[in-house]
Amino acid sequence: MTERTIVNKGVARREDNHDLITRIPPVTMSGPTPFLLIVHHGPQVYPPNNHGLPFAPHPHRGFETITFVRTGALLHEDSRSSPRIVHGGGVQWMTAGSGIVHNESAPPAFRKDGGPLEVLHLWLNLPSALKAAPPHYVGLEAEDIPSIEIDGGRATVNVVAGRFEDTMAPIRSLTDATMLVVDLAPGGTVVLPAPEGRSLFLYVIEGDVIIGGERVEQYSRVMFGDMGDRVTVTSTDGGTIIYGHAPPINESVAARGPFVMTTATELVQAARDYQAGLFA
Repeated sequence: MTERTIVNKGVARREDNHDLITRIPPVTMSGPTPFLLIVHHGPQVYPPNNHGLPFAPHPHRGFETITFVRTGALLHEDSRSSPRIVHGGGVQWMTAGSGIVHNESAPPAFRKDGGPLEVLHLWLNLPSALKAAPPHYVGLEAEDIPSIEIDGGRATVNVVAGRFEDTMAPIRSLTDATMLVVDLAPGGTVVLPAPEGRSLFLYVIEGDVIIGGERVEQYSRVMFGDMGDRVTVTSTDGGTIIYGHAPPINESVAARGPFVMTTATELVQAARDYQAGLFA
């Protein structure tokens, strides 16, 4: 087994949305990786009688969104399914596919009582053959996500999609993506699979970690080379990462606002279809 090497890493920049702390690492809207961008909201504490999150209903087409609710709670509403509240430790997986209108807001109880909030949104591209897939939503609470303790209990792998070792996740993505959330206690180490020919994603939510002898600070996204079949992550003081791997998509990427397609013509059509009410 050989290690994948880091070829680039970038620390998220602050781009707050009103009173919502927001960080965005370097965005990848070109090349074969299906992992387009991640947006990190919080961590922060909302006071009682707050105004909730600064979002409004909006459309998507051509990709999937994965929402990691670290703390607090989110109320999910969309044009295709019933409303659902997901609490801290839970995950939402939404396939926008042919088109969906959704909103993520603070539930009434959170607006009334306030409390800690930390949420991350990851955009996962779909190949052209799947961009017209039917929209779909899955909401999982923490207890729905299988976890595995390794390294003598100093590392916990939460299996959100795909599989880790012999544990299967409750979510099967359209593109055979694997998504893991890994919690590392001080001194903990995890060896993560990096199958040949697959694109990798790693983002450090909390704490600094060491990868291949190189320190990676909190709020960093890491890009890896193509050679090697594993990624070893160690934390000196404790930390949490999101890690994933998926087949590359060797197609052009045309992105504008809430749409991710393969051509500019498809972007224009997506906007027209939304304006015509076809995402309902």
